[in-house]
Amino acid sequence: MAMTNKSRSKQPRTQKSDSWKPHDGLFRFTVEQFSKLDELGFFEDRHVELIRGVIFEMTVNTPHATATRLGNDVFRPIFGRGWVVSDSLPLDTGRRSLLQPDFTVVAGSSRDFDKVHPTTAALVVEISDSTLRKDRTIKAHLYAQAGLPDYWIINLADRQLEVHRNPGPDPSRRGRFRYAEVTIVAESGRMAPLAAPQSEIAVADLLP
Repeated sequence: MAMTNKSRSKQPRTQKSDSWKPHDGLFRFTVEQFSKLDELGFFEDRHVELIRGVIFEMTVNTPHATATRLGNDVFRPIFGRGWVVSDSLPLDTGRRSLLQPDFTVVAGSSRDFDKVHPTTAALVVEISDSTLRKDRTIKAHLYAQAGLPDYWIINLADRQLEVHRNPGPDPSRRGRFRYAEVTIVAESGRMAPLAAPQSEIAVADLLP
């Protein structure tokens, strides 16, 4: 039976769900959509990552590139068989984010990730100069939310290492995550990864 205007007016009004639509007016990609664009060659040789559905292009200056080479020299000998040390490769933290940390250390072998990206890491490292604020806030939130236990920021501007540990919800900000322990290690200091506690690293060896 057809519904009359009168009977229709008595029905509770419902609105279509706009949960997909971000409040900031940006279209946000899923990890699957982002990966498809990459497969199609959309990004060409650009260095990009997906952060909360938004695609960011990353640039690498000379100090950053040097710090990457130094990091490879330091981290790869420490983590031998049974670990995968990667630089600038995807880490799937979920929630529309496919990040590309400067270094990840993941348990397993390279063949474990021939079809999927790692979703966790024993150690994640960002080399920061112009991205310092983002790495301390947005990236720290996402890594803590994913439960990554050991997050290092190689701070090129202040020539120090910032070690973030003990991830969990931020009690002062609903829906946010943080690292409860943040340790600043000076250029003259040393620090060992949680996954290799016997292998102390001189901070100076990570800085160009």
